[in-house]
Parts: sequence; structure tokens; C-alpha cells
Amino acid sequence: HIMHTLSEKGKAAIVVPTGFITAQSGIEKKIREKMVAEKMLSGVVSMPSNIFATTGTNVSILFLNKANKGDVVLIDASKLGTTVKEGKNQKTLLSSLIIDTFNNKVAKEDFSVVVSYEDIKAKNYSLSAGQYFEVKIDYVDITHEEFTAKLNGFEENLKGLFTESKVLEKEIENNLK
Repeated sequence: HIMHTLSEKGKAAIVVPTGFITAQSGIEKKIREKMVAEKMLSGVVSMPSNIFATTGTNVSILFLNKANKGDVVLIDASKLGTTVKEGKNQKTLLSSLIIDTFNNKVAKEDFSVVVSYEDIKAKNYSLSAGQYFEVKIDYVDITHEEFTAKLNGFEENLKGLFTESKVLEKEIENNLK
């Protein structure tokens, strides 16, 4: 309804459950496809939990702008903010970093990306910034002895977990009897 009623210069901000931005089927995906096809999406901000004092539900905010035919900014602010207690409830206070990043359409490592509508199509219409972050792998040279020591440590840990698993398995079987 909101998308349909926006004027040609219309703007809107819509709060949705975070699952909406990545759902792979159903009405959620169809709505995202329509936003991309009509080039009306300005950006998406994934908010931290407890952003509303009365619920811990994770939400994202979709920003529509019918005049935005260019790039889209996706922000993962889920780890941002300061948690404060308000009576019996907890809520999260945000910083101006989100506003500045959004307004300036800036890409910041592990926080925001600026993508085209084509990029969004290629990622199956996902609007989650995390899907677009570059995966970085740091390689560290180690000696053969260091490698052997690490591997032995992993093997010992695995043996311990297997032993614990067998004990728990017996315990479960005894409890079932």
C-alpha cells in the first residue's frame, strides 16, 4: 500500500522484522523485487535488538524514495548502540554514525555497503548488508612444529568431546529407561 500511494517524489520509512529483508520466498520477496524493479529503494538499516523498549524483536528500516534511481546503501547497525535500562525494560540508544553513513552513502568495512539495483538482483534480492561484505582471510605462516602442535591440540580436544558425548549418550539412554 505504501509503495503504491507514494507520489513521484514520495519518500517513506517502514519498520519491518529483520527476517523480511532476506526471506527467500513469499510476499516478502515479491515486495523486495517490486522495490528493486521500480527503483524506489534508498536504503536499509538493520537495527540492534531492543531498539524499542518493550520488545527485543530485531527490526530493519526500509527507506523508500521514488526519486532514488541510483545506488542503495545497506547498513548493519545490529551491533551498534548503547543499551540502557528504562524501568523494567531495556532499550538501545543509537549514534549519529548511522545517519551520517546513510545520508552520505558511504561504505564502511563490516558496517555498510553501497550497492546497485543489479547487485541486489544478483544476491537474490537480499537487503542484508552482511551478504555484501567482503570475506577476509588472514594467512599466517607457521612452522611445521607449530602446525603439529596445533593439530595435536585439536585432536586432544576432539577426543575429549567424543568422550563427553559417550557419557552423555549413556546418561540419556539410562534416563529413557
